[in-house]
Amino acid sequence: MSQTHAASGQRADDVGLPPLAGIALAVTALALGLGTFMQVLDTTIANVSIPTIAGDLGVSADQGTWVITSFAVANGISVPLTGWLMGRYGVVRTFLASVALFTFASFLCGISWNLPTLIIFRILQGAVSGPMIPGSQALLISIFPPAKRGTAIALWSMTTLVAPVAGPLLGGYISDNYSWPWIFFINVPVGATCAFFCWRGMKGRETPTRKVPVDKTGFALLIVWVGALQVMLDTGKDADWFNSPAIVVMALVAAIAFVAWLIWELTEKNPIVDLSLFKSRNFAVGCFLTCISYGVFFGNNVLLPLWLQTRLGYIATWAGMVAAPSGVVAVLLTPFAARIMSRIDARWAATASMLLFGVSFWMRSLYPPDASFGVLIMPLLVQGTAMSIFFISLITLTLNGISGSQIPKATGLTNFTRITAGGFGASLTTTFWDRGASLNQTRLSEIAPSGGQSWLAAVDGLRHMGLDRAHALGVITAQFVNQAYLLATLDFFRVSAWLMILMAPLVWLTRPARGGGGGAVAAD
Repeated sequence: MSQTHAASGQRADDVGLPPLAGIALAVTALALGLGTFMQVLDTTIANVSIPTIAGDLGVSADQGTWVITSFAVANGISVPLTGWLMGRYGVVRTFLASVALFTFASFLCGISWNLPTLIIFRILQGAVSGPMIPGSQALLISIFPPAKRGTAIALWSMTTLVAPVAGPLLGGYISDNYSWPWIFFINVPVGATCAFFCWRGMKGRETPTRKVPVDKTGFALLIVWVGALQVMLDTGKDADWFNSPAIVVMALVAAIAFVAWLIWELTEKNPIVDLSLFKSRNFAVGCFLTCISYGVFFGNNVLLPLWLQTRLGYIATWAGMVAAPSGVVAVLLTPFAARIMSRIDARWAATASMLLFGVSFWMRSLYPPDASFGVLIMPLLVQGTAMSIFFISLITLTLNGISGSQIPKATGLTNFTRITAGGFGASLTTTFWDRGASLNQTRLSEIAPSGGQSWLAAVDGLRHMGLDRAHALGVITAQFVNQAYLLATLDFFRVSAWLMILMAPLVWLTRPARGGGGGAVAAD
């Protein structure tokens, strides 16, 4: 994506605008970095706050994950429209409008009074945020002199790597010490500051605009099939899946709209998504591997803090501290990974990253019931190593062989599929978790001596400690349920490990590629 937006940023030079310098450059660059940081932060800040949000709004933690998936899917859908918006209205106007609308949507999220309103406002927040990351990168490159554009890309990359680290920590601290609406309210002063200083520094640097057609029908069909599929995945587990007429209807709508969208996009002169890119073997295989891998990765990132808080008694702050090390390791290792990538075949790096992800998930599948904080974070350190090379290597492979004129469409399509896969992955993860827990409860009940002496002895032991019979039974039942969820969690980690390991050989279906500077791309 860096090549795409570098090209976009170059337009400022095409109209004779010099780069910024001195204080103006520093302030504008910082403001653009804040915009990127704010958008990426909101993809992770809610992860550790879901149990708190769900409890406050009176819904289950599973339903609370809709707060994550609604944002991810809306953001993914809006990405294909970004190129048209920037061409039609200019990069500066599009970016500033996106920041302003994102800030307003964040305020609306903070004042939400129930789950449906929060989900609606999160959808709005995700939908208007599509141009923020590509816009900030394009503008950062345009304000730096050509000799220092590597610095601009490095600055942009670091903000996108630091934000996922700060998200769980900040979200956990706010949830524990203040109230969950503040995870959204903090965007208001940040967004206002970003918009003000970006407007001051770039109001006279608008890129050329042109009237270009937009594929309205293709975009509408895209919204319908992705939206229907996401609603089906989010609500299916509570509606008993295809025993529910509503779920059947959603499935049919998603299937019909998807087929119609495919036909339309393959025949449209100016499609919103250029499916002809899949004729490239590298692009097709790379997109497939990125979608599955990122879906598994995102699902694990959602499940770990959810399990820690709902079943192990962790507060949100400590759940965020368990998740943070992977991001720290990725930040430290990514610069070295970028250098290595210029010297080796990207297929080796992609294979290594998938195997490292597999090792990380397998290590999690060995968690004991009383896992200490140190035991919990060890697999996350391995995951951070995998993250440092995963995005760089796969983007390098995916875009290998794509012509320069097609890079904008290719990067837009890869980001759409990746972000959407993340939303689907989160929904499927919670479904797998709940189903697995129910299945394990059934198995445990079959082997547990519920009417035997050991069960009665446990109840009597708790009664001797001062509990009445009802409370004693409640304590034992809670332990029973926690054990079932522990087994379901470990099963999910094990399945995730096998998926990553089994997909690693598929990397070698691609043609060899070398890449440097992929970090900027990867971070998006």
